[in-house]
Parts: sequence; structure tokens; C-alpha cells
Amino acid sequence: MAIQTLAEPYLAQVPTPTPTPTTSYVVSFDVEEHNRIEAASGLNVSPQRQREYSTRMASVTLRLLDQLAAAGVQATFYVVGDIAITRPELVRAIHAAGHEIGSHSWDHSRVHRFDPKSFRTDLLRSKDALEQVTGERVYGFRAPTFSVDRKTAWAVDVLAECGFEYDSSIFPIRHDRYGIPDAPQTPFVAVGRERELLELPPLTYRVLGMNLPVAGGGYFRLFPPAVMRAGLRQATGLAMLYFHPWEFDADQPRLPLGFLSRWRTYVGVRRTTERLTHLLAGYPFRRAIDAVREMQTETLPRFSVSDDVQAV
Repeated sequence: MAIQTLAEPYLAQVPTPTPTPTTSYVVSFDVEEHNRIEAASGLNVSPQRQREYSTRMASVTLRLLDQLAAAGVQATFYVVGDIAITRPELVRAIHAAGHEIGSHSWDHSRVHRFDPKSFRTDLLRSKDALEQVTGERVYGFRAPTFSVDRKTAWAVDVLAECGFEYDSSIFPIRHDRYGIPDAPQTPFVAVGRERELLELPPLTYRVLGMNLPVAGGGYFRLFPPAVMRAGLRQATGLAMLYFHPWEFDADQPRLPLGFLSRWRTYVGVRRTTERLTHLLAGYPFRRAIDAVREMQTETLPRFSVSDDVQAV
């Protein structure tokens, strides 16, 4: 692959790094049914197939809980709020295992589909549903498809207004669907139009003058493990990783996607479980909220998400 070829000279013989004591390693999962992914937007998925995806999502998530328990790792699960209604037992199982529950919106709609008022309604609906099931406050949010960017800078204000303590939606990369490439790679205070919020960006690796996305998802499935290890080695302050339960279900029915979307979605799904096992064994992973509790926000960089001002 083109990006892999560019990176290879810098990654050859990269050893598994010794975890840095000053860096918090966070592993997170974005929990939604497979038919809710952005690539499937607009597809006509039958009710029967939707039920099948829901069942598979629940069973794979429970298997991931066993895998995390075997490794002695606590993680953060950003859960679509609707799942608290359709499968409350799954949300309770995640919470009972000691993992953090965060919001991943109500039904996995990108922030670009809202205005501030409707986004506030969506956030509060999701937050309340998850809190009702767990009996614990929801502190964190991750937007579907990392859709907090320059065009949706107002989302920072709404998230703060709704009582979220941190966000993990701004990917400091250049991508056709998301990202703010000049945003900090390390935790920062995101400045909206009127309010501020702690931001935990997904992991990137600075190489050849650009930020290479190495945090998980398709990048975890596509790149060799040495690429993520290089990013983890370089990380300072925080290394935020993310995955989806459907990425660990190689036998799930395939969605009828176009060539590029199909490749992005299914490349490498048969090797994810083994890769995750090795990854969990190599780093002292923790929940995002635990890392947040130790951060001193007054020492973090401040970055304006708005179009008009880039940094403060």
C-alpha cells in the first residue's frame, strides 16, 4: 500500500517499546450495530438482517469483555444510546465488568446532520438512556466518524453545555470524511465558539512531516503491527486507541458496499482478534476517565476548533 511503503523505512525492526510512565494508554471501543456504520448510510438493510447484526454485535462485545478480562485491562466503551433501550443487558454487562461507558450519540448519526439544537437533543437522549441503565454518570463522548471538525465547531459548546467532561472526536489528520490536520496530537483544550472542553485525540504517528493515523479501526487492520507500535512509542501524555466490535466478527454477512468502502470496511478482519491479544499484553491500558482524572488542564495546549481562529 502507498502509505505503508512510505513508512516502512522508518519502521523496520521497530521493537515493542517499553511503555512510558508519563503516557496514559487508553483502549476504547465504539459500539454500534454493523448496519449503522457511515459506509452503510442510505442502504436498505432488511429488518431481519438488522436483528442479525444486533445479535452479532452483542455476542462479539461479550467476547471482547472476556478478552479484556483475561488481559486484566479496563477499557472505555462509547455506546450508541439506542442500545441502552434495545439491549440494556449488554450495557449493564460492560459496566459491571468495570469498564467506562461513554456516549456514541443516539443512533450513530454524524454531527454534520444536526444543528446545535437537534444535536443537544440527541446528546441528552443518549446520555440519559445510558445513565438510566448503569446508574452512573456518562463523562465522555465520541462522535460517529470523528465528525467534530471545523464545520461543526459549535459541537464543543453543546457538549460542554450538556455536562460532558471530555470529548474524543477530533482526529488530527487529513481525511476525506473527517479530521483537523493541524490539531494537537496530544490532549488539548478544545475552544469552541463560547465554551471549552478537554479533547482526547486518537493516536497518530508523526512521520515524513505528516500525522499518520495509527489509532485503530481500519488502520489497525491494514497496517502491520509495527506501525501502531511506532505511534505508541512516540506518544506523549496520551495514546488513545479505538476499535469496533464488528471488526472482530469475520463471519458476519457483508454489506453491499461499493469497492472502496467495501475494502475499507473488511480489509484485515480475520487477523484482528489475534492482534488485539498481543496488543493488550504489551501496555498498561486503562479507561479514558482514569486518564482524565490525572490531567491538569491548565498545562494543556488550547486549540480553537472554529474556522476563524486556529490556535489560542
